[in-house]
Amino acid sequence: MSGRTHAGACPERTCLGCRQRAAKTELLRIVAIKDACVPDPRGTLPGRGAYLHPAPVCLDQAVRRRAFTRALRAPGALDTKALRQYIEQTTVAEQATP
Repeated sequence: MSGRTHAGACPERTCLGCRQRAAKTELLRIVAIKDACVPDPRGTLPGRGAYLHPAPVCLDQAVRRRAFTRALRAPGALDTKALRQYIEQTTVAEQATP
């Protein structure tokens, strides 16, 4: 036997907020469009992407450390209002679902 497993490899990414590695499917992709961070839940928007747990705690940590500007290689500060609104909506929707 070659010692190889037949299980498919699951791509992993690092969350910008908590710096924990997680499966790509558990994280939310974020893209910089103009001067704003935009959520990319389908993962199809063009450009450099960064990953974040869809939780307000991770978002706050990433904003405090200015991680979006570095990870997305943006020339200046990025607006995170649309991203925060998206995360808050998904969090409320998850809590409402039993």
